[in-house]
Amino acid sequence: MKEKNRETSRREFIRKGARITLGLAAAGTGALALARSSLGKDTVWQIDPFKCTQCGRCADECVMSPSAVKCIHAYALCGYCDLCSGYFLPGAKLETGAENQLCPTSAIQRKFIEDPYFEYIIDEELCIGCGKCVKGCSAFGNGSLHLQIRHDRCLNCNQCAIATMCPSDAISRVPADTPYLIKGDFTNGVEG
Repeated sequence: MKEKNRETSRREFIRKGARITLGLAAAGTGALALARSSLGKDTVWQIDPFKCTQCGRCADECVMSPSAVKCIHAYALCGYCDLCSGYFLPGAKLETGAENQLCPTSAIQRKFIEDPYFEYIIDEELCIGCGKCVKGCSAFGNGSLHLQIRHDRCLNCNQCAIATMCPSDAISRVPADTPYLIKGDFTNGVEG
């Protein structure tokens, strides 16, 4: 009789424990789904181009390959220079050969407008978000090139790997309806 009671109480203990575990798992899954939906749909990751130091981590740390971070060109700021410090390697000859280009993937297209002006167009499919062109443009130019997380490419991870590694805290979550921060864009209330 004692053995039977012991077996019954052990079974009852296992049953209760299983019900509690399943209940907690269901509640946890529901809470996780609720947190994800509130974070993922209402907010997005964004780079503040005024804080970004072009460290190169956006190309390496993003879970996407290539990175969801792309170079953006603020045409309103661009000087359309013949010698663009975001396009040419420092000290390079004014030849458009690949060996003279700063971009490792040739994502910047150079188009002649009129002497001495050129337009620089970013091919986002080729851009890996390394920031080399942005660093060159910021160091010697007017900073019209900058990096931005493209929301149509970003997985909107709950914890962005790039944001975790960003040394300048330039990446943060913003409401999804907030426009991109773009240098020189006065409509966002940001002066460049």
